[in-house]
Amino acid sequence: MTASVNRPARRSWLCRLAVLLLAFSSFDSRSQSTQPPALKPPRSPGQYFDQGMAWAKAGHWTEAERAFEKGERLAPRDVRFPEELAGVAFKQKKNALAERRLRAALRLAPKDDYALDFLATLYFLDGNYTAALKYWNRESKPQIANISSDPLPQVSPALLDHAFAFSPAGALLLPQYLSTKARLNALGIFPAFQLNLDARADGRFNAALRAHELDGFGGAGWGDLAYLLQGLPFAAVEPSYWNIRKQAINFNSMLRWDDEKRRAFAQLSGPWEGSAKYRWEWLTDLRNENWALRDESSGPAPVLASFNMRTERGGFNLASYASGRIGWSVGAELSNRNFRSVEPGTVLTPHMIASGIELKQREQLTGVLWRVPEHRFVLSAGTQFEAARLWSNPAQNIEKLTGSLLWRWFPREQGDDYAMTQQLRSGKIFGRAPIDELYILGLERDNDLPMIAHIGTRDGLKGSAPLGRDYLLQNWEMDKDIYGNGLLKIQIGPVLDIGKITDPGTALGSHQWMFDTGAALKLRVLGVGMVFTYGRGLRSGVNALYAEGLD
Repeated sequence: MTASVNRPARRSWLCRLAVLLLAFSSFDSRSQSTQPPALKPPRSPGQYFDQGMAWAKAGHWTEAERAFEKGERLAPRDVRFPEELAGVAFKQKKNALAERRLRAALRLAPKDDYALDFLATLYFLDGNYTAALKYWNRESKPQIANISSDPLPQVSPALLDHAFAFSPAGALLLPQYLSTKARLNALGIFPAFQLNLDARADGRFNAALRAHELDGFGGAGWGDLAYLLQGLPFAAVEPSYWNIRKQAINFNSMLRWDDEKRRAFAQLSGPWEGSAKYRWEWLTDLRNENWALRDESSGPAPVLASFNMRTERGGFNLASYASGRIGWSVGAELSNRNFRSVEPGTVLTPHMIASGIELKQREQLTGVLWRVPEHRFVLSAGTQFEAARLWSNPAQNIEKLTGSLLWRWFPREQGDDYAMTQQLRSGKIFGRAPIDELYILGLERDNDLPMIAHIGTRDGLKGSAPLGRDYLLQNWEMDKDIYGNGLLKIQIGPVLDIGKITDPGTALGSHQWMFDTGAALKLRVLGVGMVFTYGRGLRSGVNALYAEGLD
C-alpha cells in the first residue's frame, strides 16, 4: 500500500466510503482477498483514483499503476496521481522511478509537504544527502539532535568543532553541509570520510562523522610504509607527518634521486589562527633537471636544444575554505634559477634561459556554478592570475592567466560507478617567460596538463612534450568500478584528450590540434593509488604507456 493511503486529509469522506464499498463488493470470505471490479463508463479521474487506491490496498501494484496512469492522462494537473504513482514505484523497489514521479508532482505543487518529505526520504535512502537536504530544507528539516564521530579522531576537539558549519538543536541546511565537507577535506588528515545522517525515532537526526584519520606517519602498520614508499617506483620517497600537536598541522615532502631530474620538496600547512575555515602553507622546492627539447616523445625525433636547470623556490599561501561553494587563495613565491650546459640550437631564445631571482604573486578563485543534486552533477569553474618579475639581464615582467571549467557526473543513484569527468582549461602568458614558466601539454609527474599519448620525458629527460605560452586543453574520462573489497579498489575507463599549444615567434608548440585517446587503469591499496595509462595519438599514431601516482 502506498504511503498516501495513510493520509485521510487528502480524501473526503465520500472518497473513503467509495473505497470501502469497492472493497466490500469484491470481498471473498473464503480467500480473504480484495479484488476491485473494473469501473463502468463513463470513467472520471476520481473514479480512476479510487480504483487505483483500492488496487494498492490489495497489493496489486501493476493494476494500481495502470489505473493511476489512466487518471493522470485525464487530469494531468492533479498532483495526487504522480504522488500515488511514486508510492507504487517505491513498493516495487523502483526508487529512481519514484523520484522522477515525485519531482513531477512538485512541478505541479512546489510546496506539497508530502511530496517534499517523500522525495527527500528516498534520496536519504540512496545516500544522496545533498539532494535530500535540498528538499528537506524547504520544510525546515532535518533537525539535528547530536553530532558525533566514530571512531573518535585524534585531532583537537575544538578545531574539529570549528570545521562543522552547523550545530545541534537546529536544522541542517545544504550550504552548511557542503561547507562542513569542504573544511573537513581541507584539514588534510581525512583522506576518506563520510558525513552521515542517522535517523532517530523522534524524527530528528544525528550527524555522524566516520573517517579514516592520518596521524603521525600515516595510518597504522603497513599503511605508514605505503605512504612513505608510494613514490619508490619513480625513484622517490615521500616522507610525511600528519596532525602535529593534534592541530591538523601537516608536513609533506618528496625526495627524488633520479639522475636526470633530482628534486627535494617540502610543505608545511596548518589552520590559520586555529580555524578550519582558513589554512596557511609554507613550501620549498629545489630542483636540478636536465632537459632535451624534441618534437615527439618517441620515434626518430632529434634533440632541438638541451640544457641543465637548477631552481630554488620558497613560498607562502593562504587559502579560504569558509564556504562549500566559493574558495580563494593568495600567495607569494621567491625563486632563483640558473641555466648550465646550454645548447640553444634554433629553438631557445635568450629570455627563455634567463637566470636570476624572481618574485611572484598569485591569486586564485574557484566556485561551483551549477549543482544538480538529483542527478549528482556539479559544474565548477576556476581562474588564477600570476604576476612576476625576473631580475635577469635585462629584467623581465611575466603575467599568467588561466581559467577552467570542470563538470563531474555520477549517473547512478548510489556509489561512484561510471563516474564521468570533463575539464576545459585555457592559459595565456604575457611578457617574456623563462622556459620553466611555459605550459606543457603531456604526461609528466611535475605537470598537471595531461595528454595521454604525449609523454613529457624521453630517456628520463624533460622536454619531449609540446611547450608554449598559450594553450587550450580538454580532458574527458570515465571510471568504471571493476573490483573493491575495502582495502583494494580497481577502476578502468576510457580517456579522450584534445589540446593545442602555441608559442608565437618560436618553434615551440604543437603547431596543430592534438587528439589522444586511450584508457586508464586505477588501483588503490591501503589509501595509496597508482594509475596505468595507454594512449594513442590519432594524428601522430604514437602509442604511449605510462604509470604515475594517484592522488
